[in-house]
Amino acid sequence: MIDIVVPSVGESISEVQVSKWLKKEGDWVASGTDIAELETEKASVQVSAPEDGILVKITKQSEEFAMVGEVIATFQPAAKPAGGATASAAATPAAAAASVAAPVASPTSSEPSRVMPAAQRVLSENQLEASQVPASGPGGRLLKEDVTKFVSQAANAIGSAATAVGAAAMEAAKAIVPEVVAAAKPSVPATSTAALGTGTGLVQQGTPNRSEEIKPMSMIRRTIASRLVQAQHSAALLTTFNEVDMQPVMTLRNKYRDAFQERHGVKLGFMSFYAKAACEALRRFPSVNAEIRGNNIVYRNYFDIGIAIGGGKGLVVPVLRNVERMSFAEIERTIGDFAAKATANKLMPEDLEGGTFTISNGGIYGSLLSTPIVNPPQSGILGLHSIQERPIALNGQVVIRPMMYLALTYDHRIIDGREAVTFLKTIKEVIEDPSRLFLEV
Repeated sequence: MIDIVVPSVGESISEVQVSKWLKKEGDWVASGTDIAELETEKASVQVSAPEDGILVKITKQSEEFAMVGEVIATFQPAAKPAGGATASAAATPAAAAASVAAPVASPTSSEPSRVMPAAQRVLSENQLEASQVPASGPGGRLLKEDVTKFVSQAANAIGSAATAVGAAAMEAAKAIVPEVVAAAKPSVPATSTAALGTGTGLVQQGTPNRSEEIKPMSMIRRTIASRLVQAQHSAALLTTFNEVDMQPVMTLRNKYRDAFQERHGVKLGFMSFYAKAACEALRRFPSVNAEIRGNNIVYRNYFDIGIAIGGGKGLVVPVLRNVERMSFAEIERTIGDFAAKATANKLMPEDLEGGTFTISNGGIYGSLLSTPIVNPPQSGILGLHSIQERPIALNGQVVIRPMMYLALTYDHRIIDGREAVTFLKTIKEVIEDPSRLFLEV
Protein backbone atom coordinates (compact mmCIF):
# COMPACT_ATOMS: atom_id res chain seq x y z
CA MET A 1 0.00 0.00 0.00
CA ILE A 2 1.08 3.59 -0.70
CA ASP A 3 -0.17 6.56 1.35
CA ILE A 4 -1.30 9.53 -0.75
CA VAL A 5 -0.30 12.63 1.22
CA VAL A 6 -0.81 16.37 0.77
CA PRO A 7 2.25 17.60 -1.15
CA SER A 8 4.21 20.72 -0.29
CA VAL A 9 2.62 23.52 -2.32
CA GLY A 10 4.61 26.52 -1.14
CA GLU A 11 6.75 27.73 1.73
CA SER A 12 3.96 29.70 3.42
CA ILE A 13 1.18 27.13 2.89
CA SER A 14 0.61 24.54 5.63
CA GLU A 15 -3.07 23.65 5.11
CA VAL A 16 -5.19 22.79 2.06
CA GLN A 17 -8.80 21.90 1.35
CA VAL A 18 -9.80 18.86 -0.69
CA SER A 19 -11.71 20.50 -3.50
CA LYS A 20 -12.92 17.32 -5.20
CA TRP A 21 -11.95 13.74 -5.94
CA LEU A 22 -11.50 13.03 -9.63
CA LYS A 23 -11.50 9.24 -9.05
CA LYS A 24 -13.58 6.97 -6.80
CA GLU A 25 -12.65 4.23 -4.36
CA GLY A 26 -11.98 1.05 -6.35
CA ASP A 27 -10.94 2.89 -9.55
CA TRP A 28 -7.88 1.61 -11.39
CA VAL A 29 -5.72 4.64 -12.26
CA ALA A 30 -2.80 4.95 -14.65
CA SER A 31 0.45 6.46 -13.36
CA GLY A 32 0.48 10.26 -13.51
CA THR A 33 -3.32 10.57 -13.81
CA ASP A 34 -4.87 13.24 -11.58
CA ILE A 35 -6.92 11.68 -8.78
CA ALA A 36 -7.73 14.69 -6.59
CA GLU A 37 -7.84 18.47 -6.68
CA LEU A 38 -6.62 20.44 -3.66
CA GLU A 39 -7.32 24.09 -3.02
CA THR A 40 -4.75 26.29 -1.33
CA GLU A 41 -5.11 29.88 -0.19
CA LYS A 42 -3.76 30.97 -3.58
CA ALA A 43 -4.80 28.44 -6.23
CA SER A 44 -5.71 24.84 -6.98
CA VAL A 45 -3.21 21.99 -7.33
CA GLN A 46 -3.68 18.42 -8.51
CA VAL A 47 -2.54 15.18 -6.90
CA SER A 48 -1.72 12.38 -9.33
CA ALA A 49 -1.34 8.61 -9.04
CA PRO A 50 2.26 7.66 -8.12
CA GLU A 51 2.11 4.57 -10.36
CA ASP A 52 -0.41 2.24 -11.98
CA GLY A 53 -2.82 0.90 -9.39
CA ILE A 54 -6.09 1.11 -7.49
CA LEU A 55 -7.42 3.93 -5.32
CA VAL A 56 -8.33 1.74 -2.33
CA LYS A 57 -9.60 4.18 0.30
CA ILE A 58 -10.28 7.93 0.56
CA THR A 59 -9.62 9.25 4.08
CA LYS A 60 -10.32 12.97 3.46
CA GLN A 61 -13.58 13.75 1.71
CA SER A 62 -14.39 16.74 -0.51
CA GLU A 63 -14.41 20.10 1.35
CA GLU A 64 -12.46 18.65 4.29
CA PHE A 65 -9.17 20.28 5.34
CA ALA A 66 -5.79 18.57 5.62
CA MET A 67 -2.28 19.61 6.62
CA VAL A 68 0.72 19.32 4.32
CA GLY A 69 2.06 15.76 4.69
CA GLU A 70 -1.24 14.36 6.00
CA VAL A 71 -2.62 11.15 4.45
CA ILE A 72 -5.73 11.73 2.33
CA ALA A 73 -5.98 8.30 0.62
CA THR A 74 -4.38 4.88 0.29
CA PHE A 75 -3.26 3.43 -3.03
CA GLN A 76 -2.48 -0.15 -4.09
CA PRO A 77 0.02 -0.56 -6.97
CA ALA A 78 -1.36 -2.97 -9.57
CA ALA A 79 -1.09 -3.64 -13.29
CA LYS A 80 -4.10 -2.97 -15.46
CA PRO A 81 -6.18 -6.20 -15.47
CA ALA A 82 -6.44 -7.98 -18.81
CA GLY A 83 -9.93 -9.28 -18.06
CA GLY A 84 -11.24 -5.92 -16.92
CA ALA A 85 -12.27 -7.10 -13.44
CA THR A 86 -10.46 -4.32 -11.66
CA ALA A 87 -11.30 -1.76 -14.29
CA SER A 88 -14.97 -2.47 -13.69
CA ALA A 89 -14.56 -0.98 -10.24
CA ALA A 90 -14.46 2.37 -11.99
CA ALA A 91 -18.19 1.91 -12.51
CA THR A 92 -20.56 1.33 -9.57
CA PRO A 93 -19.59 -1.07 -6.77
CA ALA A 94 -22.45 -3.39 -7.74
CA ALA A 95 -21.19 -3.60 -11.32
CA ALA A 96 -17.70 -4.41 -10.04
CA ALA A 97 -19.08 -7.13 -7.80
CA ALA A 98 -21.17 -8.52 -10.64
CA SER A 99 -18.08 -8.97 -12.78
CA VAL A 100 -16.33 -10.81 -9.91
CA ALA A 101 -19.40 -12.99 -9.37
CA ALA A 102 -19.73 -14.04 -12.99
CA PRO A 103 -19.15 -17.78 -12.17
CA VAL A 104 -21.98 -17.69 -9.59
CA ALA A 105 -24.82 -16.80 -11.90
CA SER A 106 -25.23 -16.63 -15.65
CA PRO A 107 -28.18 -16.09 -17.94
CA THR A 108 -30.37 -19.12 -18.48
CA SER A 109 -30.98 -18.22 -22.07
CA SER A 110 -29.29 -16.25 -24.83
CA GLU A 111 -32.68 -14.83 -25.78
CA PRO A 112 -33.31 -11.27 -24.53
CA SER A 113 -35.55 -11.29 -21.45
CA ARG A 114 -38.62 -9.14 -21.03
CA VAL A 115 -37.45 -6.64 -18.44
CA MET A 116 -40.02 -5.26 -16.01
CA PRO A 117 -39.80 -1.48 -15.30
CA ALA A 118 -38.82 -1.94 -11.62
CA ALA A 119 -36.08 -4.38 -12.65
CA GLN A 120 -34.79 -1.97 -15.28
CA ARG A 121 -34.41 0.76 -12.65
CA VAL A 122 -32.29 -1.50 -10.43
CA LEU A 123 -30.25 -2.57 -13.46
CA SER A 124 -29.56 1.08 -14.35
CA GLU A 125 -28.65 1.97 -10.76
CA ASN A 126 -26.07 -0.82 -10.67
CA GLN A 127 -24.90 -0.44 -14.29
CA LEU A 128 -25.83 -4.01 -15.20
CA GLU A 129 -27.13 -5.53 -18.42
CA ALA A 130 -30.31 -7.64 -18.46
CA SER A 131 -28.39 -10.45 -20.15
CA GLN A 132 -26.22 -10.83 -17.05
CA VAL A 133 -29.13 -11.66 -14.73
CA PRO A 134 -31.18 -14.91 -14.80
CA ALA A 135 -34.93 -14.23 -15.19
CA SER A 136 -37.45 -16.15 -13.07
CA GLY A 137 -40.72 -14.46 -13.97
CA PRO A 138 -43.48 -15.97 -16.12
CA GLY A 139 -42.62 -16.08 -19.80
CA GLY A 140 -38.97 -15.22 -19.14
CA ARG A 141 -39.73 -11.87 -17.50
CA LEU A 142 -36.89 -10.29 -15.52
CA LEU A 143 -38.19 -9.13 -12.13
CA LYS A 144 -36.81 -6.64 -9.63
CA GLU A 145 -36.29 -9.50 -7.19
CA ASP A 146 -34.07 -11.26 -9.76
CA VAL A 147 -31.75 -8.25 -9.98
CA THR A 148 -31.49 -7.61 -6.23
CA LYS A 149 -30.84 -11.32 -5.64
CA PHE A 150 -28.11 -11.28 -8.28
CA VAL A 151 -26.44 -8.22 -6.70
CA SER A 152 -26.57 -9.89 -3.28
CA GLN A 153 -25.01 -13.08 -4.67
CA ALA A 154 -22.31 -11.00 -6.32
CA ALA A 155 -21.41 -9.41 -3.00
CA ASN A 156 -21.21 -12.80 -1.29
CA ALA A 157 -19.02 -14.14 -4.10
CA ILE A 158 -16.32 -11.51 -3.71
CA GLY A 159 -14.69 -13.33 -0.82
CA SER A 160 -13.99 -16.45 -2.91
CA ALA A 161 -12.84 -14.61 -6.02
CA ALA A 162 -9.34 -13.58 -4.92
CA THR A 163 -7.53 -16.15 -7.06
CA ALA A 164 -9.54 -15.17 -10.13
CA VAL A 165 -8.94 -11.42 -10.08
CA GLY A 166 -5.65 -11.15 -8.23
CA ALA A 167 -4.69 -9.58 -4.91
CA ALA A 168 -4.97 -5.96 -6.10
CA ALA A 169 -8.51 -6.41 -7.36
CA MET A 170 -9.41 -8.14 -4.11
CA GLU A 171 -8.33 -5.10 -2.09
CA ALA A 172 -10.55 -2.86 -4.20
CA ALA A 173 -13.46 -5.30 -3.90
CA LYS A 174 -13.17 -5.46 -0.10
CA ALA A 175 -13.27 -1.66 0.06
CA ILE A 176 -16.61 -1.56 -1.74
CA VAL A 177 -18.41 -4.51 -0.09
CA PRO A 178 -20.47 -2.29 2.27
CA GLU A 179 -21.71 -0.30 -0.70
CA VAL A 180 -22.65 -3.47 -2.57
CA VAL A 181 -24.64 -4.79 0.38
CA ALA A 182 -26.35 -1.43 0.77
CA ALA A 183 -27.22 -1.44 -2.93
CA ALA A 184 -28.88 -4.84 -2.55
CA LYS A 185 -31.20 -3.71 0.26
CA PRO A 186 -34.69 -2.53 -0.74
CA SER A 187 -34.97 1.23 -0.55
CA VAL A 188 -37.47 2.93 1.75
CA PRO A 189 -39.83 5.33 -0.03
CA ALA A 190 -39.33 8.98 0.95
CA THR A 191 -43.00 9.29 1.86
CA SER A 192 -42.72 6.60 4.52
CA THR A 193 -39.65 8.32 6.01
CA ALA A 194 -41.49 11.63 6.13
CA ALA A 195 -44.42 9.90 7.80
CA LEU A 196 -42.17 8.87 10.71
CA GLY A 197 -41.82 12.53 11.60
CA THR A 198 -39.62 12.23 14.68
CA GLY A 199 -35.90 12.83 14.41
CA THR A 200 -35.79 12.93 10.61
CA GLY A 201 -35.27 16.68 10.38
CA LEU A 202 -37.84 16.85 7.57
CA VAL A 203 -40.64 19.40 7.54
CA GLN A 204 -44.25 18.49 6.98
CA GLN A 205 -45.77 19.16 3.60
CA GLY A 206 -47.01 22.74 3.26
CA THR A 207 -44.81 24.26 5.98
CA PRO A 208 -42.16 26.88 4.99
CA ASN A 209 -38.64 25.57 4.52
CA ARG A 210 -36.44 27.29 7.15
CA SER A 211 -33.50 24.90 6.95
CA GLU A 212 -29.89 26.07 6.94
CA GLU A 213 -26.82 24.67 5.23
CA ILE A 214 -23.38 25.09 6.78
CA LYS A 215 -20.35 24.69 4.51
CA PRO A 216 -16.70 25.44 5.29
CA MET A 217 -15.27 28.59 3.75
CA SER A 218 -12.93 27.67 0.90
CA MET A 219 -9.21 28.41 1.16
CA ILE A 220 -9.34 31.00 -1.61
CA ARG A 221 -12.39 32.69 -0.05
CA ARG A 222 -10.55 32.78 3.30
CA THR A 223 -7.61 34.52 1.68
CA ILE A 224 -9.83 37.01 -0.17
CA ALA A 225 -11.64 37.88 3.06
CA SER A 226 -8.38 38.29 5.00
CA ARG A 227 -6.72 40.49 2.40
CA LEU A 228 -9.76 42.73 1.91
CA VAL A 229 -10.05 43.31 5.66
CA GLN A 230 -6.30 43.94 5.80
CA ALA A 231 -6.63 46.59 3.09
CA GLN A 232 -9.43 48.36 4.96
CA HIS A 233 -7.48 48.35 8.23
CA SER A 234 -3.99 49.21 7.02
CA ALA A 235 -4.48 51.66 4.13
CA ALA A 236 -6.08 55.09 3.84
CA LEU A 237 -8.40 54.27 0.95
CA LEU A 238 -10.19 56.86 -1.14
CA THR A 239 -12.03 56.54 -4.48
CA THR A 240 -12.27 59.07 -7.30
CA PHE A 241 -14.53 58.79 -10.38
CA ASN A 242 -14.70 59.86 -13.98
CA GLU A 243 -16.52 58.77 -17.12
CA VAL A 244 -15.24 57.88 -20.57
CA ASP A 245 -16.75 57.94 -24.05
CA MET A 246 -16.17 54.46 -25.47
CA GLN A 247 -17.14 55.35 -29.05
CA PRO A 248 -13.55 55.82 -30.38
CA VAL A 249 -12.34 52.46 -29.02
CA MET A 250 -15.50 50.69 -30.22
CA THR A 251 -15.08 52.17 -33.71
CA LEU A 252 -11.41 51.16 -33.87
CA ARG A 253 -12.18 47.68 -32.56
CA ASN A 254 -14.98 47.10 -35.08
CA LYS A 255 -12.75 48.30 -37.93
CA TYR A 256 -9.87 45.93 -37.23
CA ARG A 257 -11.60 43.09 -35.38
CA ASP A 258 -11.69 40.57 -38.23
CA ALA A 259 -8.18 41.33 -39.50
CA PHE A 260 -6.82 41.14 -35.94
CA GLN A 261 -8.38 37.73 -35.29
CA GLU A 262 -7.26 36.38 -38.66
CA ARG A 263 -3.66 37.41 -38.06
CA HIS A 264 -3.29 36.62 -34.34
CA GLY A 265 -5.87 33.89 -33.78
CA VAL A 266 -7.49 35.72 -30.87
CA LYS A 267 -10.34 38.20 -30.58
CA LEU A 268 -9.62 41.89 -30.04
CA GLY A 269 -11.34 42.81 -26.78
CA PHE A 270 -11.53 45.95 -24.69
CA MET A 271 -9.18 44.73 -21.94
CA SER A 272 -6.03 45.20 -24.03
CA PHE A 273 -6.98 48.87 -24.50
CA TYR A 274 -7.59 49.26 -20.76
CA ALA A 275 -4.27 47.59 -19.89
CA LYS A 276 -2.30 49.73 -22.31
CA ALA A 277 -4.06 52.90 -21.09
CA ALA A 278 -3.21 51.92 -17.51
CA CYS A 279 0.46 51.45 -18.48
CA GLU A 280 0.57 54.96 -19.90
CA ALA A 281 -1.04 56.44 -16.78
CA LEU A 282 1.27 54.44 -14.47
CA ARG A 283 4.30 55.67 -16.42
CA ARG A 284 3.22 59.28 -15.83
CA PHE A 285 2.33 58.75 -12.15
CA PRO A 286 4.82 56.28 -10.59
CA SER A 287 3.34 56.56 -7.09
CA VAL A 288 0.21 54.67 -8.23
CA ASN A 289 2.52 51.80 -9.21
CA ALA A 290 4.43 51.95 -5.91
CA GLU A 291 3.99 50.34 -2.49
CA ILE A 292 4.80 51.20 1.11
CA ARG A 293 7.38 48.88 2.62
CA GLY A 294 8.02 49.77 6.24
CA ASN A 295 9.04 53.42 6.28
CA ASN A 296 10.06 53.33 2.62
CA ILE A 297 8.23 53.79 -0.66
CA VAL A 298 9.20 51.26 -3.35
CA TYR A 299 8.83 52.56 -6.90
CA ARG A 300 8.73 49.96 -9.69
CA ASN A 301 10.02 50.52 -13.21
CA TYR A 302 7.87 47.71 -14.59
CA PHE A 303 4.10 47.21 -14.80
CA ASP A 304 2.71 43.86 -13.60
CA ILE A 305 -1.05 44.33 -13.86
CA GLY A 306 -3.49 41.96 -12.18
CA ILE A 307 -6.72 41.27 -14.05
CA ALA A 308 -9.66 40.29 -11.84
CA ILE A 309 -11.41 37.19 -13.24
CA GLY A 310 -14.39 35.28 -11.91
CA GLY A 311 -13.33 31.65 -11.48
CA GLY A 312 -14.88 28.41 -10.29
CA LYS A 313 -14.04 29.20 -6.68
CA GLY A 314 -14.58 32.97 -6.69
CA LEU A 315 -12.74 36.07 -7.85
CA VAL A 316 -9.08 35.54 -8.67
CA VAL A 317 -6.49 38.03 -9.91
CA PRO A 318 -3.85 36.49 -12.20
CA VAL A 319 -1.02 38.85 -13.14
CA LEU A 320 0.15 39.98 -16.57
CA ARG A 321 3.92 40.46 -16.32
CA ASN A 322 5.63 43.45 -17.98
CA VAL A 323 2.52 44.69 -19.74
CA GLU A 324 4.55 47.60 -21.13
CA ARG A 325 6.34 45.09 -23.37
CA MET A 326 3.28 43.09 -24.42
CA SER A 327 1.40 43.54 -27.69
CA PHE A 328 -2.37 43.79 -27.86
CA ALA A 329 -2.51 40.19 -29.10
CA GLU A 330 -0.30 38.93 -26.26
CA ILE A 331 -2.49 40.64 -23.69
CA GLU A 332 -5.71 39.20 -25.11
CA ARG A 333 -4.21 35.72 -25.49
CA THR A 334 -2.82 35.66 -21.94
CA ILE A 335 -6.08 36.88 -20.42
CA GLY A 336 -7.95 34.18 -22.35
CA ASP A 337 -5.57 31.52 -21.04
CA PHE A 338 -6.01 32.78 -17.46
CA ALA A 339 -9.80 32.78 -17.81
CA ALA A 340 -9.79 29.16 -19.02
CA LYS A 341 -7.51 28.13 -16.15
CA ALA A 342 -9.67 29.98 -13.61
CA THR A 343 -12.83 28.25 -14.84
CA ALA A 344 -11.15 24.85 -14.56
CA ASN A 345 -9.47 25.74 -11.22
CA LYS A 346 -6.07 25.19 -12.83
CA LEU A 347 -4.38 28.47 -11.86
CA MET A 348 -1.02 28.00 -10.16
CA PRO A 349 0.23 30.08 -7.21
CA GLU A 350 2.83 31.77 -9.41
CA ASP A 351 0.03 33.01 -11.70
CA LEU A 352 -1.38 35.06 -8.81
CA GLU A 353 1.73 36.29 -7.04
CA GLY A 354 3.06 39.82 -7.27
CA GLY A 355 1.29 42.52 -9.22
CA THR A 356 1.85 46.26 -9.00
CA PHE A 357 -1.63 47.44 -10.04
CA THR A 358 -5.05 45.82 -10.60
CA ILE A 359 -7.89 46.25 -13.10
CA SER A 360 -11.34 45.00 -12.10
CA ASN A 361 -14.07 44.95 -14.74
CA GLY A 362 -17.39 44.70 -12.88
CA GLY A 363 -19.14 45.91 -16.00
CA ILE A 364 -19.23 42.41 -17.48
CA TYR A 365 -21.60 41.49 -14.63
CA GLY A 366 -23.74 44.60 -15.08
CA SER A 367 -22.20 46.90 -12.45
CA LEU A 368 -22.93 50.56 -13.12
CA LEU A 369 -20.71 52.05 -10.41
CA SER A 370 -18.61 50.68 -7.54
CA THR A 371 -15.69 51.46 -5.22
CA PRO A 372 -13.19 48.60 -5.66
CA ILE A 373 -10.86 47.68 -2.77
CA VAL A 374 -7.10 47.84 -3.21
CA ASN A 375 -5.25 44.52 -3.21
CA PRO A 376 -2.40 45.04 -0.68
CA PRO A 377 0.45 45.81 -0.85
CA GLN A 378 -0.58 47.56 -4.06
CA SER A 379 -1.60 51.19 -3.88
CA GLY A 380 -4.25 51.45 -6.58
CA ILE A 381 -7.01 49.59 -8.42
CA LEU A 382 -8.96 50.65 -11.51
CA GLY A 383 -12.65 49.75 -11.60
CA LEU A 384 -14.45 49.48 -14.95
CA HIS A 385 -18.22 49.35 -15.34
CA SER A 386 -21.08 48.80 -17.77
CA ILE A 387 -21.03 50.58 -21.10
CA GLN A 388 -24.39 52.32 -21.49
CA GLU A 389 -25.75 54.72 -24.06
CA ARG A 390 -26.42 58.06 -22.35
CA PRO A 391 -27.11 61.61 -23.52
CA ILE A 392 -24.08 63.90 -23.15
CA ALA A 393 -23.21 67.43 -24.26
CA LEU A 394 -20.67 67.33 -27.11
CA ASN A 395 -19.62 70.45 -29.01
CA GLY A 396 -22.73 72.27 -27.87
CA GLN A 397 -25.04 69.45 -28.94
CA VAL A 398 -26.84 66.73 -26.97
CA VAL A 399 -25.81 63.39 -28.42
CA ILE A 400 -26.18 59.73 -27.42
CA ARG A 401 -22.83 58.05 -26.73
CA PRO A 402 -21.71 54.74 -25.19
CA MET A 403 -20.43 55.91 -21.80
CA MET A 404 -18.67 54.07 -18.99
CA TYR A 405 -17.88 55.14 -15.44
CA LEU A 406 -14.30 54.74 -14.22
CA ALA A 407 -13.30 54.41 -10.56
CA LEU A 408 -9.83 54.60 -9.04
CA THR A 409 -9.42 53.49 -5.42
CA TYR A 410 -6.01 54.50 -4.08
CA ASP A 411 -3.95 54.57 -0.90
CA HIS A 412 -3.97 58.20 0.20
CA ARG A 413 -0.81 57.66 2.26
CA ILE A 414 1.39 57.84 -0.83
CA ILE A 415 -0.96 59.09 -3.57
CA ASP A 416 -2.27 62.64 -3.40
CA GLY A 417 -5.73 63.52 -4.60
CA ARG A 418 -4.31 65.60 -7.46
CA GLU A 419 -2.27 62.64 -8.70
CA ALA A 420 -5.23 60.27 -8.44
CA VAL A 421 -7.59 62.57 -10.31
CA THR A 422 -5.01 63.28 -13.04
CA PHE A 423 -4.18 59.57 -13.30
CA LEU A 424 -7.83 58.75 -13.97
CA LYS A 425 -8.09 61.68 -16.40
CA THR A 426 -5.13 60.20 -18.31
CA ILE A 427 -6.98 56.87 -18.61
CA LYS A 428 -9.99 58.76 -19.98
CA GLU A 429 -7.92 60.71 -22.51
CA VAL A 430 -6.14 57.62 -23.84
CA ILE A 431 -9.37 55.62 -24.21
CA GLU A 432 -11.15 58.50 -25.95
CA ASP A 433 -8.18 58.97 -28.30
CA PRO A 434 -6.44 55.58 -28.73
CA SER A 435 -3.87 57.03 -31.15
CA ARG A 436 -2.09 58.40 -28.08
CA LEU A 437 -1.03 54.80 -27.32
CA PHE A 438 1.08 54.75 -30.48
CA LEU A 439 2.25 58.37 -30.58
CA GLU A 440 3.17 58.54 -26.85
CA VAL A 441 1.58 61.98 -26.33
